[in-house]
Amino acid sequence: MIRTLAIANYRSLRNLVVPLDRLTVITGDNGSGKSSLYRALRLIADTAQGRLIASLAREGGLESTLWAGPEEITAAMHRGEQPVQGTRRKAPVNLRLGFAADDFGYAVDLGLPTPSRSAFTRDPHIKRECIWNGPVLRRAGLLVDRHNGVVQSRSADGDWQMAAQHLAGFDSMLTQLGDARNTPEVLLMRERMRAWRFYDHLRTDADAPARRAQVGTHTPALADDGSDLAAALQTIREIGDGDALDTAVDDAFSGARVEISTDQGRFEVLMHQPGLLRPLRAGELSDGTLRYLLLLAALMTPRAPPLLVLNEPETSLHPDLLPALGRLIGAAARQTQVVVVSHAARLVATLASQADCRALTLHKALGETRIEGIDTLEQPRWQWPSR
Repeated sequence: MIRTLAIANYRSLRNLVVPLDRLTVITGDNGSGKSSLYRALRLIADTAQGRLIASLAREGGLESTLWAGPEEITAAMHRGEQPVQGTRRKAPVNLRLGFAADDFGYAVDLGLPTPSRSAFTRDPHIKRECIWNGPVLRRAGLLVDRHNGVVQSRSADGDWQMAAQHLAGFDSMLTQLGDARNTPEVLLMRERMRAWRFYDHLRTDADAPARRAQVGTHTPALADDGSDLAAALQTIREIGDGDALDTAVDDAFSGARVEISTDQGRFEVLMHQPGLLRPLRAGELSDGTLRYLLLLAALMTPRAPPLLVLNEPETSLHPDLLPALGRLIGAAARQTQVVVVSHAARLVATLASQADCRALTLHKALGETRIEGIDTLEQPRWQWPSR
């Protein structure tokens, strides 16, 4: 389980260290930094997919995503005794992302490229990348260490060996290295991060793929856009917990039942509701009903990922559905670690009342995102690798 998430110099997250639990709900006012925290977590996952630089480019590049305030914010600035202003820079430009679990930790430090004649002068370069043993980075616990293009790994007897000498600045060691003999920690970390699941673009519009019949195959993990909903629900019924599926549907829509119609290999969602003489097809369902079924399929997956992240799952849902959604999320958190980003007070309250749930509220002070009730001395221990 991930215990600590750390982000530095990404948008409003100047230096944020976030404690995570089995179930963590993150809330706050509009503009408090919730979406930035969610996107930062996705960027970490993109590193293991080889998409980190491309994802930053879609956001406008490193210059657009960097913290726009001063390098340091003094106590006098917070008290209003000193104007907020920049000073002579002490550290190199950097955007840093990392996390730590009980067994391993990972961090990546991006900076400006070395001046050259290349046309890709705005591509950030990975300056430092580390994997270590334990929840806090220590020199003695380093297992794989990258400085610019040079990567070293620690052997079983504790000696350092060369793993790569000319790794490109735009390539992560997670995608370019990782064999079971020399760098098993890279292989483990890459596969673990690739198994994380994110849901924030579940489509419910009139043209959403989930509303149409589609050829179905075994689908233990719902697609991030929900396009294979019917197959995912049928997979839960056949190799997951079909009774729990029926109970969850009834909890949200009393007396309702979901059925998957199959016609020459094409799967379609049908929903039986009390008082109706025929089931409603997916194309006839309201946006809120369809979205709830999509969330149900994501959360009741028969193959739980190590981490499941939901961004504003309450979108399109009637407030009366939020307690049922909270119970569904709580049940999923018994099988996997779940992070929920939400501004729906009713959903947040339902989740916060559950065991092993950590509720965090974000707010901004002088443009910087902070966690209410946690100051610098109370946040989890975290050490960034130096350049």
